[in-house]
Amino acid sequence: MAQEGGGVMLAWYQEADSKQRRVLWAGSLGWMLDSMDTMLYALVLSHLMKDFGITEREAGLLGSLTLLSSAIGGVLFGVLADRFGRTWALMASILTYSVFTAASGAAQTLLQLAVCRALLGLGMGGEWATGAALISETWPTRHRGKALGLMQSSWAVGYALAAVVTAIVLPRFGWRAVFFVGVLPALLTLWIRKAVPESELWTRSRAATATQGSMAGVLKEPAVLRRLAIAATVNAATMFAWWGLFTWIPRFLGLPIEKGGAGLDIVKTSTWIVLMQGGMWLGYVSFGFISDRFRPKPTYITYLLIAAVLVPIYARVTDPSVLLVLGPFVAFFGTGYFTGFGVMTAELFPTRIRATAQGLTYNLGRALSAVAPFAVGSIAVDHGLRAAFHLVAVAFLVAGLLAFLLPIHERKDLVAD
Repeated sequence: MAQEGGGVMLAWYQEADSKQRRVLWAGSLGWMLDSMDTMLYALVLSHLMKDFGITEREAGLLGSLTLLSSAIGGVLFGVLADRFGRTWALMASILTYSVFTAASGAAQTLLQLAVCRALLGLGMGGEWATGAALISETWPTRHRGKALGLMQSSWAVGYALAAVVTAIVLPRFGWRAVFFVGVLPALLTLWIRKAVPESELWTRSRAATATQGSMAGVLKEPAVLRRLAIAATVNAATMFAWWGLFTWIPRFLGLPIEKGGAGLDIVKTSTWIVLMQGGMWLGYVSFGFISDRFRPKPTYITYLLIAAVLVPIYARVTDPSVLLVLGPFVAFFGTGYFTGFGVMTAELFPTRIRATAQGLTYNLGRALSAVAPFAVGSIAVDHGLRAAFHLVAVAFLVAGLLAFLLPIHERKDLVAD
């Protein structure tokens, strides 16, 4: 029976042809390695702060700089994807974040580190815009939510992989070597170039119109602008909550108890993080199945409101064992909704500007939320991380309420418009 149930769960994947599967793997692996490279910073943060002699406020500002840069990268690579193709832009974004993650390990001054994190952010923001557009245009409507859910779930795998890399490399070789490992994702581009086909929808749309990928194609349409503004605002609130929470959870778990943390060592902190990623992965994947059954918008709102309730509870817990159990639930509801954003925005915008519009909505939201690591870090300086996490809960609540305004009602097929 279990085997039969597993077959049903995977039936949607087995229905796909080889092209659809390769596209899904390309987007998923790119996003997984994006996550690994990005979250290495959070996992070595305590050691980096000590070496550079900086406070939580300054460390949070560095995190905010990366997010702001990623917003620019998302828009830039979205435009490039609409003009030159999804696979080309996907490879360029992966190379960008790989090279500058490794360069972060060679930084000798705070300014050099800031420049590397900013350039890394360009590629980080570009991967989602290009990968989500490619998968959305390749997979049919009935399975789009599941496919994007699997892609989004790879972020959790990458975060867990970052924790494993940190646990192995940091005690032996230091935080700089952890960043050097981040160059390895560049190898993925060799396979993408050889095996992953371009989106047929994009190819047909390119042949039919000369306005693809232009900012003017987005700005001249009032209906598109209205949808973009609502989606970007909702995403800003969710991004604020996510980065405000998960940038600082590794620091919180490793901080001594007398300073308001959980007092875990490096290995235990990494273990707790890996287990949280299990919950995060399930949140991403389950969203795809639930939203395909009950529609994306109600599922999206439900996840956000439950996260708003769980975060204050997590912030008040002092027992490491309870944090171990509660963490996966916080990650499940506090992350899984991102799958819904990719599904909904794919259906909001026409093919000729889809990557540009998705890049704008996702990354304008990210730009507005870039203050989150700095805001949480600033509150932590004076009041501790436990108090600062309550700001995250408010952001989840605001996002859930704003999501009611999203103009999503019925599912629809994507066409080469």
